[in-house]
Amino acid sequence: MSAPPRGTDREWRQLIVEPRAEALTEVEAWLESAGALALSLQDAGDEPLLEPPPGAAPLWRQTRIVALFEATTDLTALTERLRAAFPTDSLRGVSAQTLADRIWELEWRRDFQPMRFGARLWVTPEEMQSEVPAGAVILLLEPGLAFGTGTHPTTALCLRWLDARPPVHQAVLDFGCGSGILAIAAAKLGASRVHAVDIDPQAITATRENAGRNQVELHAIGDPASLGESAFDVVMANIIAGTLHGLADELTARCRPGGHLVLSGVLADQLEALQTRYATDFELQPPLQYGDWCLLHGIRRPGSPD
Repeated sequence: MSAPPRGTDREWRQLIVEPRAEALTEVEAWLESAGALALSLQDAGDEPLLEPPPGAAPLWRQTRIVALFEATTDLTALTERLRAAFPTDSLRGVSAQTLADRIWELEWRRDFQPMRFGARLWVTPEEMQSEVPAGAVILLLEPGLAFGTGTHPTTALCLRWLDARPPVHQAVLDFGCGSGILAIAAAKLGASRVHAVDIDPQAITATRENAGRNQVELHAIGDPASLGESAFDVVMANIIAGTLHGLADELTARCRPGGHLVLSGVLADQLEALQTRYATDFELQPPLQYGDWCLLHGIRRPGSPD
């Protein structure tokens, strides 16, 4: 998801949902499909939570989902659809708020702290750089959106993958770049060339702003149509599973033989179907899992057709 346009007079609608633990992932995915511009997971029970070990989901026994929507969204109707989609006992509570743009930004900043992904990759607001250990690779991001700052498991999986396999001297494509966090991470980890593409103009704006904030040069930022015949050593796509199915031919063509394809945004029960879709052209590696979300990594077979 990409960052919404910013403006001091802008208002947003916010839906706050407290699902039971067993329904958390499904409710989160439902809100995303309903058009949420951002999703954040928060503690609903005042429970301390230390940094989880790699692979563990940072969830509380009572987790609150805060979903941001455009001001024109009818949250009454949306709430009715949500309640109809889930059994009554799956939802502890649902409430709606109108939030001014400046209040929204302050709310996210309050909860956004430096975060580590893997051994040395950190994401932090600029004013908190001093809290990051020496020798870290630092990504500076402002907490305007939770989705795209690493707090969502699908983004965290991709960042951990990059940290474990730095793309030094490699060409990288971030397909569906959103905030540009993966493209920027790849550049900071040594990629020789990074392209970031998205069909949403707001995503392109956000990516350019974040690249400037991090003082990295992305070789190209724009619509996927701008790629031409380009192929890459690493192709990353953090998009929902249904879209990844539809993009299989496109993403395969963008990955050089012997190159790496990294797909995230996949729920555990969607993984098998996606593996089947990509197995012909890729030697699939054991998936990575973070809570109920998975990352699929494949190495393109040398003999597979373009």
